Amino acid sequence: MAVGERFLTPGDWYFGRGDLQLRTVLGSCVSFVFWHPGDRLGGMTHSLLPSRLGGAKTTRRDGHYIDDALYLSLRAMARHGSDPRGYRIHLYGGGSMFPGVPSTPAASIGQRNVEAARALLAAYGLRCDKTHVEGIGHRKLILDLRTGAVSLQQATLSANSSSPDYP
Repeated sequence: MAVGERFLTPGDWYFGRGDLQLRTVLGSCVSFVFWHPGDRLGGMTHSLLPSRLGGAKTTRRDGHYIDDALYLSLRAMARHGSDPRGYRIHLYGGGSMFPGVPSTPAASIGQRNVEAARALLAAYGLRCDKTHVEGIGHRKLILDLRTGAVSLQQATLSANSSSPDYP
């Protein structure tokens, strides 16, 4: 049986089941990956920032913000009648994209994203089963919605290059 693919760009999120592989590439952005082995449901997010600037209120939520992406994923679980506590939850990304640059708020966005994601999971009473976060460079991430298998490749950046070097 052929397997479809869906590539998540920054701000995208997907939740569901079927013959589909979800793929993304992360730098300082973070992804939640969800898999429920009993319900055979899963999902992935690709978020750029912890929350809207200054906590701006809006009726439209999207995956650009970690808090919105988690909220939308939890709503999708509820629509499927699936208990969030039954999911294997992984957190990926939050890499430093500027090796050799002194730490500034802009340079540490990856770390801030990881801290926000962890705090949100704790606030919702959810356990993170696996993390691969921070460090230097990009990550290629794949979730197979048929099996829940996650594939990860990390590429490093050298101080004089912005191009990732995958193994």
